[in-house]
Amino acid sequence: MATLNEKKTCSERMENFRRFVWNPETKLFMGRTLINWVWISLYYLAFYVVMSGLFALSIYSLMRTVNPYEPDYQDQLKSPGVTLRPDVYGDRGLQIYYNVSDNKTWEGLVTTLRTFLTAYTPAAQRLNINCTSDTYFIQDTFDGPNKTKFSCKFTSDMLQNCSGITDPTFGFPEGQPCFIIKMNRIIKFFPGNGTAPRVDCTYVGEESRPLEVDYYPPNGTFNLHYFPYYGKKAQPSYSNPLVAVKFLNITRNVELKIVCKIIGAGITFDNVHDPYEGKVEFKLKIED
Repeated sequence: MATLNEKKTCSERMENFRRFVWNPETKLFMGRTLINWVWISLYYLAFYVVMSGLFALSIYSLMRTVNPYEPDYQDQLKSPGVTLRPDVYGDRGLQIYYNVSDNKTWEGLVTTLRTFLTAYTPAAQRLNINCTSDTYFIQDTFDGPNKTKFSCKFTSDMLQNCSGITDPTFGFPEGQPCFIIKMNRIIKFFPGNGTAPRVDCTYVGEESRPLEVDYYPPNGTFNLHYFPYYGKKAQPSYSNPLVAVKFLNITRNVELKIVCKIIGAGITFDNVHDPYEGKVEFKLKIED
């Protein structure tokens, strides 16, 4: 019993470990002969080669079934979302408050619009083409550069008085601000059923109350030649068409709730679960 409980010294333990790693008497390396280690190594090499081959084969088979231009499963939303620029989010959604006499309250909004429109300069749109038709731009082949599809050009000057060219402050100091409406992309979506969808802005809950606005392009329409969208890979230089809204008769020092809807066949704006589907609501307060 005393022998069993006898503690080994450090040198004895090191000697036992050394003999475990290499035993000169039995010629065992870590408890196995050289031929055993060779067979074990070959087994695991073959195992991982087979597993890697099966993994590569499954990935290859999966990629062969994937359409590189269009996802097999798209968002359940069939109607596009709508976004607003400038976009200032408060505790209760979009809230744009500023004072016409305090440029610090609106300079950030103007900078947001300028930054956003840099993607719509003639230089940024140089890869896109001029489209003149008022019908859908259907492309069955890849005739664009590097086997892509063509994209129609949209430049900021099409927004006229809200382009930032003639008025770099977008009307904010005068209390007649410009806002930009953008409709999100949906692959192979044909809005309007042959009629260009348009933007319509009204007061929330007070549709009969007059809201004097100017739309750019005229009538606030999204030209049909920007549709359908074929995806990022097929149209790498595609830019969403825009509609600018210039508010002309906003009552000062009063918080107003405004909704801008996209009117067109196939576009819904009454989804209670998504407040930005087919429309965008925001609060606007202009102080003097």
